[in-house]
Amino acid sequence: MVTGATGGIGRAAARAFAARGDRVALLARGREGLAAAADDVQRAGGEALVVTVDMADAQAVEDAAQKVADAFGRIDVWVNNAFTGVFGPFTEITPDEFRRVTEVTYLGYVFGTRAALRHMLPRDRGTIVQVGSALAYRGVPLQAAYCGAKHAIQGFNESLRCELLHSGSRVRTTMVQLPGVNTPQFDWVLNRMPGRPRPVPPVYQPEVAARAIVHAAGHARRREYWVGASTAATLAVNAVLPGFLDRYLARTGYESQQDQQDQRADGAVNGGPGNLWSPADGPHGHDYGAHGRFDDESVARDPQVWASRNRGRVGAGLLAAGVGAAVTAGLRRRNHA
Repeated sequence: MVTGATGGIGRAAARAFAARGDRVALLARGREGLAAAADDVQRAGGEALVVTVDMADAQAVEDAAQKVADAFGRIDVWVNNAFTGVFGPFTEITPDEFRRVTEVTYLGYVFGTRAALRHMLPRDRGTIVQVGSALAYRGVPLQAAYCGAKHAIQGFNESLRCELLHSGSRVRTTMVQLPGVNTPQFDWVLNRMPGRPRPVPPVYQPEVAARAIVHAAGHARRREYWVGASTAATLAVNAVLPGFLDRYLARTGYESQQDQQDQRADGAVNGGPGNLWSPADGPHGHDYGAHGRFDDESVARDPQVWASRNRGRVGAGLLAAGVGAAVTAGLRRRNHA
């Protein structure tokens, strides 16, 4: 089951699961996007089941899970990915808008996880993948609601993981922390900035994220995966120099998150509701697909994904390199003596 399956990372992940021949349940609000995603899944070799649902509605999410379990017999993997957001200063986001972002982006994960566990725990099998972000650790300006939700998901997931380990359950949960990704969200998100929203470079294609999600689904003993060298660098620096990052992002975070050109004339990025209250495809039946408008600058491969999958090998390699350097330095000192 993939939530937020109509566009961006969810759409790419659905195709990636389908390429393995999986049965894929597609959960989202937009009917046109869901129909197009179902076509993608079938063309990729999978079987698709479309479920229209608002992830902020707990009972609707429970009903969606039951519908999928009835159709497919069980739920093996649940990918929480659905979100919405607002770009703009915190003081320009209304309480209702902030609440809506929190309900979809954070509570949607909570409700999805609860629904998944209801089906997985009795079988003592299953995997829940939380699609996260570097922003789950490091907040940035102009995305207070989204960053708050991602931080909340991080804490919630850690708590749940501890409970599953305590009980000896074979149900797994893991989190995939992502960088800036070339998705259509930057053309449908509610925007209060003077320029058009954009991901912070370097930008990665959604297929990079999708491959990491599929891998995490099959290797969920790892508590989390980092995608993108920028994610690894951000989390490392934030762990030791968070105050430095505060000042750095204060200087650079406004410019790096928006194009300086004029906004589009339509409502989605010009103060309109975007996809906050209704699906992005809306009454016009537009399918946004997986990619945004940043193909020309986006990276399709990421060595950091390999490094995240193979932390043991990387650590051993670094240790060996360190020992080798120390031995070499010692020999040099002895030869000079």
